[in-house]
Amino acid sequence: MGTRLESDIVRVKVARRPVHGVLLLDKPLGLSSNDALQKAKWLLRAEKAGHTGTLDPLATGVLPLCFGAATKFSQLHLDADKCYAAVAHLGTTTTTGDAEGELVQQRAVRVTPADVDRVCRAFLGPIRQVPPMYSALKKDGKPLYEYARAGIDVERAARAVSIHALGLVLEEASPGTSVLRMDVRCSKGTYIRTLAEDIGEALGCGAHLIALRRVATGSFDLARSVSLERLTAMSEDERLACLLPVDALLADHAVIELGAEDAGRFLSGVRRRGHWADCAQVAVFGTGPRALLGTGHVAGGELIPGRLLSPIEISQTLAAH
Repeated sequence: MGTRLESDIVRVKVARRPVHGVLLLDKPLGLSSNDALQKAKWLLRAEKAGHTGTLDPLATGVLPLCFGAATKFSQLHLDADKCYAAVAHLGTTTTTGDAEGELVQQRAVRVTPADVDRVCRAFLGPIRQVPPMYSALKKDGKPLYEYARAGIDVERAARAVSIHALGLVLEEASPGTSVLRMDVRCSKGTYIRTLAEDIGEALGCGAHLIALRRVATGSFDLARSVSLERLTAMSEDERLACLLPVDALLADHAVIELGAEDAGRFLSGVRRRGHWADCAQVAVFGTGPRALLGTGHVAGGELIPGRLLSPIEISQTLAAH
């Protein structure tokens, strides 16, 4: 990102306002997820903002940003499956598993398409990964990457993740340079850098990641995402029009609608009785006008409140649409 955009956004103070909704940002290369969030927050003049999980600075792609009332439900999206398009450089390993790290080892690449097919099948389904040292996972309250930068290697337990779909294509990027194009659909917590390294080891030559793009997270994809450059060039009304409603985060929830009296009691944290089937995740709406009230769950015919919007948040979301 250019220095002009950075100085324009970071150093100029703006009058904040209540903004509620979800912005699907196509995060640019070289920017941390938090920096991208702060720039979008500045452009929208939003009072409150958060994101639904980070992307590395060297990764680009779909980064859902939550504003206002949507921040109450951002944690729900952390469990969503993710889809990535990546490129791994074969024959070379680095300290970080990606292009930022220092060279660790170079090996000859003697890999055939048949080798790639065999290895691809081996990595489909449930697998175990050892989280990389250069990650934000914490040990004794300190991120692992801080230990790594100090030259300290911390023992990490392998974690269970799942690779739902995996496409691997062997290509010659230039004479003597082989890369592996990777299309991955995976569970939360999967490190694509580690996946690339492990696949490289299984191929007998090692690998490190040189490109990573998140093309989807849950039901959110690149087709509905907007870049910071485009967002910057828009008018304020156009920026607000890019926001998805707060309930876009609750697309996999069952829906219950309540009349005015039940809605008021539900917002006060009081359980409501009805002819509802048991359900672990419910999005609750008030009628006339239809407005999101919050989430809850149903057990034994009772609707039990979970995360609730405040009356002022409800009125502001209604006014915005």
